[in-house]
Amino acid sequence: MTQTTAVRTGIGHGAHTGARPPGTMTVLRWEMTKLAAQARARYLLLGCLVVPPVIVAVFAGQQPPSDTIYGRHIHTSGYADALLVLAFAHQWLLPMLAALVAGDIFAGEDGHGTWKTILTRSAGRGQIFAAKTLTAVLFNLVALLVLAASTIAGSLLIVGTQPLPGLSGQLIPAGTALPLVAAAWATAIPPLLGFTALALLLSVLSRNPTVGVATPVVLGFAMQMLSTLGGLDLARRLLLTTGFEAWHGLFTEHRFTGPITQAGAVAAGWTLVCLLIGYLALRRRDITGG
Repeated sequence: MTQTTAVRTGIGHGAHTGARPPGTMTVLRWEMTKLAAQARARYLLLGCLVVPPVIVAVFAGQQPPSDTIYGRHIHTSGYADALLVLAFAHQWLLPMLAALVAGDIFAGEDGHGTWKTILTRSAGRGQIFAAKTLTAVLFNLVALLVLAASTIAGSLLIVGTQPLPGLSGQLIPAGTALPLVAAAWATAIPPLLGFTALALLLSVLSRNPTVGVATPVVLGFAMQMLSTLGGLDLARRLLLTTGFEAWHGLFTEHRFTGPITQAGAVAAGWTLVCLLIGYLALRRRDITGG
């Protein structure tokens, strides 16, 4: 189903029959239906499910990357493999995951020329913005859940459930390691939502799906590079990508969660600012051209 088809059979139908204007939940269902019809979204979820066990299997047959966090332990504990994949994912995969749908969800309407059709029928701009934002957020959360579950399950099945060496040299029992590894993956949620909001903003402003999808990935990589520079501690704390590393404190002998709290606050700030600017830009947009 194309976006134009969904509009004609949904919003347009209600307008011509004189039915009561749709609520936000109705618009959300339309957006979810359009997203589910996209092959890209289905393939992305399939990739999140299938690829992680393949990566873990490749790791199992290679020399341990000892210069990477938990790299030296990937042959001795499946929990280490799950954390190594997480450490690799935050470099570019998670920003890309956040942007693939969010960066196109507004700009796609420009590409199909359907803004005028949507916004001059039953649904208002606020409803459209809320529905598209929720659709992108829900999809990205599901994708992260599938990616995390597949990585953890694949790691434990392929390598095993041996105790996990902690970052302080302590040995973490398997029963304790599993919830900690799951929590480590969960700490990726706030920065993932921040990148989702950034992609949504770029999708609204640029009206170009390529810009909306590619720019958050490039900015994420630039943030990674900036965080490696010395003397920029304050700036580093304000970067979205810093939140992807906040889980390290969960695996020390004396656990600390300050970086997780700080990363959550930073991501919330990025999310709110990006969504506010995106909403205001959409409210003021001239749609008479299509």
